[in-house]
Amino acid sequence: MGKVTGFLELDRQDRKYRPAADRIRNFKEFLVPLPEQVLKDQASRCMDCGVPFCHDVKGLKGCPVNNQIPDWNDLVYRGDWEQASRDLHSTNNFPEFTGRICPAPCEASCTLNLIDQPVTIKSIECSIVDKAWKNGWVKPEVNLNKTGKIISIIGSGPAGMAAAQQLARAGHTVHVYEKNQKAGGLLRYGIPDFKMEKLHIDRRVEQMEEEGVVFHTGSHVGGDISVEALLNSSDAVILAGGAEKPRDLSIQGRELDGIHFAMNFLPQQNRRVSGERLAMNSNPILAGGKHVVVIGGGDTGSDCIGTSIRQGALSVTQLEIMPEPPEKENKLLTWPNWPLKMRTSSSQEEGAGREFSVMTEKFSGENGRVSKLDCIKVDKNFVPMKGSEFYLKADLVLLAMGFVSPETNGMVSDLKLDLDKKDNVLADDREYKTSHGKVWVAGDMRRGQSLVVWAIREGRQCARMVDQSLMGYSNLAM
Repeated sequence: MGKVTGFLELDRQDRKYRPAADRIRNFKEFLVPLPEQVLKDQASRCMDCGVPFCHDVKGLKGCPVNNQIPDWNDLVYRGDWEQASRDLHSTNNFPEFTGRICPAPCEASCTLNLIDQPVTIKSIECSIVDKAWKNGWVKPEVNLNKTGKIISIIGSGPAGMAAAQQLARAGHTVHVYEKNQKAGGLLRYGIPDFKMEKLHIDRRVEQMEEEGVVFHTGSHVGGDISVEALLNSSDAVILAGGAEKPRDLSIQGRELDGIHFAMNFLPQQNRRVSGERLAMNSNPILAGGKHVVVIGGGDTGSDCIGTSIRQGALSVTQLEIMPEPPEKENKLLTWPNWPLKMRTSSSQEEGAGREFSVMTEKFSGENGRVSKLDCIKVDKNFVPMKGSEFYLKADLVLLAMGFVSPETNGMVSDLKLDLDKKDNVLADDREYKTSHGKVWVAGDMRRGQSLVVWAIREGRQCARMVDQSLMGYSNLAM
């Protein structure tokens, strides 16, 4: 293990943010990495617990990809960063993604979180992979022994990318189809650059191409490409298209101009940052000089806040229908599971107002454009409380209330796949097999809206199931 008394001698120390006044002037990442010696000291705090709950142990939700956290903490403490990188990559194809945007359930499950001093696992993970890239330790892993099997993967988000990389390394010929102009899915088009710059995706795509993965971007399966054609040319097809159908707010005034889904707003800005053209028929959605209201209190809502502030919004207010969570969880009731407690994102810190237990009853406007929201407070049962009505000025409303299911029109309906009660593609969490004999599914398209780290796990596990089905065995890790 690390230093036996490290957790007794050293306090938790984590990455800081660059000052808000500086970081809101651009869309670059703003986390300040920890110095190497500080990282080694922080890694030494790992207790090497008898039952390391930072893993996903018996359904207790630590790390979904089962990162061997105590092992690489010890290696970092001892200065063996290259071996730490090998250990980290043995369970996680893309730790630079999770080290930036994962909410770190591993830290919530850390034994030291019982005293609010968890090991800085996420920062250590990110530093390992960043050092690996800097030192040239991340190389293509090319399998020259080809199986002759062809696998088509639809969707190039984290689930599709993880499945593609694993299957290419097993010797299969892998084709990835992405309807957008660049690979990455939600990572590229939904996550703002200030949380994760897209160079991290680009170099992974380059690595995967050298491993033999063929990316077909601007290729919409179920649109301009028939899913039947892919079935005829492939030994297996994996659906990894994500959960793209947003939850709407069907109330009076919804038709007014200036009310948009978050995923119509965020991708536009990501395209501006990268220099990619907007779609020919899309009108620019910009927050500059406007009073912005974000409806929805999750990560997507926070991304809308940070983007709006950087675009020059006059004000940003975030509404959440759920009650305000407690400042601190009851450790004895929640640990080692993910706790419900007040969390303030970096974007919220940059100057957003937050309102809890609020229901929007009506959008009002002038000349066909939204100008205010009619709101009311609700009780713990979400029943409106008479006399608590209030109004919010709004020139731009962004709906960030989550996603209800994958898009079922197009390839899903063409394949006549069975769906679960939430309209996700039906498949169990072991085989990942759909009701079609040649089709598997992974990620949000199967499990519903979830975390990037869960998408990576599902992509890896699905790849193993496909490999085993085609070859009769599999050497791929789960």
